[in-house]
Amino acid sequence: MNLPLVILLIYAGLLMGVGLWAGRQVHNASDFFVAGRRLGPGLIFTTLLAANIGAGSTMGAAQMGYSDGLSGWWWVGSAGLGSLVLAFWIGPKLRRIAARHDLRTVGDYLEHRYGPSVRATVAVLLWAGGLSLLAGQLVAMGIVLSAVTGIDPRLGSVIGGVVVTVYFTAGGLLASVWVNAVQLAVLVVGFLVVFPVILSSVGGLSSVLGATRHIEDFWNFWQGGDSGWFYLASVGPAFIVSPGIVQRVYAARDDRAVRIGVGLNAVALLVFAAAPTLLGMTARMVAPELDDPDLALPTLLLETLPALLGGVALAAIFSAEVSSADAMLFWLATSLSKDLYARFVRPEATDAEVLTVARRAAVAGGVAGIAIATLSTSIVTALLIFYDLLAVSLFVPLIVGLYTGRVRTREAMTSIVAGVSVLLLVRVTAGAGGIAGLTPAMLGLGAAGVAAALVAARRSQTGRDNEPPVGEA
Repeated sequence: MNLPLVILLIYAGLLMGVGLWAGRQVHNASDFFVAGRRLGPGLIFTTLLAANIGAGSTMGAAQMGYSDGLSGWWWVGSAGLGSLVLAFWIGPKLRRIAARHDLRTVGDYLEHRYGPSVRATVAVLLWAGGLSLLAGQLVAMGIVLSAVTGIDPRLGSVIGGVVVTVYFTAGGLLASVWVNAVQLAVLVVGFLVVFPVILSSVGGLSSVLGATRHIEDFWNFWQGGDSGWFYLASVGPAFIVSPGIVQRVYAARDDRAVRIGVGLNAVALLVFAAAPTLLGMTARMVAPELDDPDLALPTLLLETLPALLGGVALAAIFSAEVSSADAMLFWLATSLSKDLYARFVRPEATDAEVLTVARRAAVAGGVAGIAIATLSTSIVTALLIFYDLLAVSLFVPLIVGLYTGRVRTREAMTSIVAGVSVLLLVRVTAGAGGIAGLTPAMLGLGAAGVAAALVAARRSQTGRDNEPPVGEA
């Protein structure tokens, strides 16, 4: 009997059961989109942390630890630093505006602030980009199931995608919140138990240091290999403006819930960032000749732990990937149904019709994500493309525009076009390494900011600076 497989199958069934149960409490679009705006600090914390610790934060970070060493901390650490900004500066103000005007998606805010053109542009752009993030989670699920059973990773991606799509389609955010609570419990218990056992089995950190100290920059915290502090430019902003995260902030019952819930999530990410990185570094000692670094974490778990404990650990990893995948389905479903269908295709749609379209969009997103996952080969590559696109396209309209009325429709649109164009140009011509030490995300953010500033300056020179913006800043 394959004990880890049995544990994973039982766990997957539990997640679908919880999601279907929560779905019975969803009676309208408000429940589906923002959980009735009644989440307190505890549920905000659990749903955010479960959504944020996904494939990139576990297997992706372990892969960086295996390949690049200690500087892999910055992948998850940058997410924690971005979450601190969201908790104490961006999040509370966004929540108040959302509650005052009954905004349910990031697209609702963009239209309120800038008009329908910005909303449509961002919705189309990020819906396409968001599929890459969902695919990254599904690729990781496939790798875990492949490591346990020996099946084709692509088949594993299909199985994981079906599990997520079933429970999310039933209950939307309300289902995600309750399922995330279960997932977080499994994740925390798994890592708390497994981490010290693995380190003890290999002789502690001193043994890892002795076996890997000869690798250049492997213990350099700031930069090593392809990892380092520069993730702040893409991952940090992405965890401030991500629609899947912001829409959870909308669901908070008050500002206190945002500050405490999101703040605790940030602290947890900063602490957690060390765990998968060190596990990846340990895998480098245990299995130094891996052909695929994405396999670093499952290989370490299966080779250093007893079958039962290894099954619990793999359930924890699977839990992390499922929770992030449902966050992406949430975003894709709400964006397509609310930002595009209800706004541009059928403005007169009833609440029940929007809910139906949201569920169908979740199924469509799940199917599309599965299709892309079967063609993808790298978790980190899929995630980094998404994070770069997210940060560059939304930083000026959502963050800068939140605090200054000088960013208006023309400035927002220009920043999106300029930022994304430079990002794609640099990535295609120079690769992920960028130019002269500046990554594609850094150059894209710079182009977005400069473009918006030039348009604002031009507006001031032509005497049109007194024109009122569409909505409040």
